[in-house]
Amino acid sequence: MNLVIAHSDPAALIERCEVTGIRLARGEPEYEPGAVLPAGPWQRLTAELAARLRPTVHTADSTLVELVKLPEGPVPADLAALVDPLGDRQAVHLGQAASPATALTTTPNHRDGRRIGLHVDNWDRLDYPTKHTGRRRLCFNLGPGTRYLLLGDLDIRAICRALHHAPESRYPHTDDLRAYAAGLQPLRCFRLRLEPGEGYIAPTELLPHDGSTEQQAEPSTAAFWLGHWPRGVLPTLV
Repeated sequence: MNLVIAHSDPAALIERCEVTGIRLARGEPEYEPGAVLPAGPWQRLTAELAARLRPTVHTADSTLVELVKLPEGPVPADLAALVDPLGDRQAVHLGQAASPATALTTTPNHRDGRRIGLHVDNWDRLDYPTKHTGRRRLCFNLGPGTRYLLLGDLDIRAICRALHHAPESRYPHTDDLRAYAAGLQPLRCFRLRLEPGEGYIAPTELLPHDGSTEQQAEPSTAAFWLGHWPRGVLPTLV
């Protein structure tokens, strides 16, 4: 398992985390064919699995998932300035995304609006040998509703190794994730709850991921940034 979630309180992580398998979208007009989706039903995270998610001294910051709180004090009127004190003056504000209520996954493609399911980002255009060094994404849930972060438990480099004899020359892509899932190879999907004012820092260039508002009656809006942040730059939720 390549997914690593920073936490010092396993009970707090277990309280906000669930896990299920995956399935492929078939004949669902709101999704791209072959999109990778949570299969359901969701199961409570076990203590054994929580222990396996804990990072070690060898875990690189660039591969770590952190669940975080908004900084203390009022939110700046200019959200782009929110991350100025966090250690990367070159961080890029990606903007905001409004998500409707009750959406199994939230990210649409920009051609026809169909949702893409679990995917890996490619902002940094990194090849297989360097994919794990990409910038991490910072997200804050601005509300009004609760939302979830969905994460696959294998990173895209491990998926490429399972698919290709010579992955070193490849540029890992969501198509690799879909091919892996179509081959019925094992992948778990984790769901991490984020209330308004809460967020995450995660290697979305590396880990299959998406947002979700499944089972939530209210929509929510998320704000996003990309940057090279050291671990522990924001207060942790877990």
